[in-house]
Amino acid sequence: MDELLLDRSRCSVAGTLSVVGEKWSLLVLREAFLGVRRFADFQRILGAPRAVLTDRLATLVTQGVLTRVPYRAEGERQREEYRLTPKGMDLYPALVALMEWGDRYLGDQAPPPLELRHRGCDAPVHLELHCTAGHTLAGAREVRPVAPG
Repeated sequence: MDELLLDRSRCSVAGTLSVVGEKWSLLVLREAFLGVRRFADFQRILGAPRAVLTDRLATLVTQGVLTRVPYRAEGERQREEYRLTPKGMDLYPALVALMEWGDRYLGDQAPPPLELRHRGCDAPVHLELHCTAGHTLAGAREVRPVAPG
């Protein structure tokens, strides 16, 4: 393949990393997928500095990955919690892929610290690559990049 035919100035990987490519952003997303919604809970669980967490949450909201939703605990003032948007939910496979990679190559523990199971049947969940014709792909060697047009 002629590398010059690929337009890397509009790289989707680089664009995605500009939104979620920072450690705290990915950890915020991990916690959001685990059901965390409130600032104080993110801070307590992650141990992120307040200013850093504020910045990462604001970026994820600005980018449409999270949305702020008002809530009021009884006897307290109104506050906001953070919920995943459909755009944020679409990042789930990327986080699962990172988790699986970490379990495989960084995990010195058996079993891994977290296992994902299908709510419907309780079977373990894992990611696979598929083409639109329904073939399961073993990995990158079975994929061919093609310049559009």
